[in-house]
Amino acid sequence: MFLVILAIYINIVLVIATVIMEVIIICFLLFTLERLPLPLEGVMLALFSLVCVYGAVASFVNYMFGKQLIPLGDPLFKAEKNRKKDQTSSPCPITSSHQTSGLRTIAKILDSGHVCGIPTDTVYALAASCKHPEAVERIYSIKDRPAEKPICICISNLDQLSAVNPPFSPLLWEFMNHVYPGGISCIVKKGEWLRRLGVGAAYDRVGTKDSIMIRVPDHTVTAHLVNMTGPLAITSANPSGESDSIHHDMVISRLGHKIDGVLCDGTSNELVASTVINCTKIDEGITIIREGCVPAVRVMQIFEQVKTKLD
Repeated sequence: MFLVILAIYINIVLVIATVIMEVIIICFLLFTLERLPLPLEGVMLALFSLVCVYGAVASFVNYMFGKQLIPLGDPLFKAEKNRKKDQTSSPCPITSSHQTSGLRTIAKILDSGHVCGIPTDTVYALAASCKHPEAVERIYSIKDRPAEKPICICISNLDQLSAVNPPFSPLLWEFMNHVYPGGISCIVKKGEWLRRLGVGAAYDRVGTKDSIMIRVPDHTVTAHLVNMTGPLAITSANPSGESDSIHHDMVISRLGHKIDGVLCDGTSNELVASTVINCTKIDEGITIIREGCVPAVRVMQIFEQVKTKLD
């Protein structure tokens, strides 16, 4: 009976198997008293065998393909999860990227001048709104990030750049059109166009004195979030010097006690951060500062194709 009680919280096939097993036990008891109808024993053993074979095959197939192709039946009773309790146990507010309400919650937290962990097309990142320079400064203390390491900005698409008309060369525009959106970060020259883009108050807190690194992630959730908040200052969500966070649980466990929210999106698309390219003198050539998820060879191939096309 204990096994039957456990089974009702798992699936119907297991419930049927355990109930039949109970009947078989009764059959054994009747057999010892010589009061067992022979057909009953055979039927029960046959049913038990069929259910066990069905359950084993279904479990194996469903596990192999990662989804329920052969039904096992829903549990008769479901243990309800106390969401409020889960929220309380977490060191910071957590929301799901699969829910519009979750996205709005994180956007509101960012707009209030706080720092959150968010997913991108590569690894998880710490984000702060460019409307709040003090939040950008907080990222340095949260990560123990050296002050000389600049923070990049994230926008949702290249149309945002086109709208503010930065003085980019045709080669730079063409190169960006080929690599964005994607796992590449381009370093370009700073200018007043950044203020028109929406960086404004955080102008002196992102990038260096003369340059800024721009990310346009190929990630629907990130794009929607940036559309709601405006440009975000972002950097990888890990303590400085440690490996990148490739799951929201890593962000929560490592930095949850220091940040103000995490947008949970499961396992990240990549194991390493974006590839960083210096495009400040692109007409003379590009320099790969850091090789990330996009191989350096592929970056150079794209650059040569773009350059040949314009020539």
